Amino acid sequence: MRKPSRGSSRGGDSPTGGRSQRQLRVGEEIRHILSDVLRRAHFRDPDLAGAVITVTEVRVSPDLKNATAFVMPLTGAAGAGDDTDTVLKALDRAQAYIRTLVASEINLRFAPTLSFKRDTSFDTASRIESVLQRPDVRADLQKDDEADA
Repeated sequence: MRKPSRGSSRGGDSPTGGRSQRQLRVGEEIRHILSDVLRRAHFRDPDLAGAVITVTEVRVSPDLKNATAFVMPLTGAAGAGDDTDTVLKALDRAQAYIRTLVASEINLRFAPTLSFKRDTSFDTASRIESVLQRPDVRADLQKDDEADA
């Protein structure tokens, strides 16, 4: 007879997305360090020099050896996908240097390998907002409010 695994409650429906408390804590620590590194580091890459980059989330693998940073460059123009792609490629080129800087700041046995992805949560939020502002959806929401009252 098998014993139930300790991680059996790690379903994808949980608010933490199935990540352990340690993964969340380490991810948040890396996010803070990465934000500081990207703000104060002097990059020789012209695509990163002077770029303002927001790190919205860092997801860490269960073994803490890989970390995915979700970033969004603040270019000032909404939907400037070309700038985002350019910055992501530059971050991938500078990954080893950034990893070294993060490793010097964090107290882990192994410095995680970093990968960078575009954060799409802003796009999702604006798409939801635009759907909620449509006249037919607003009418449905008002009907629901009146029915509740």
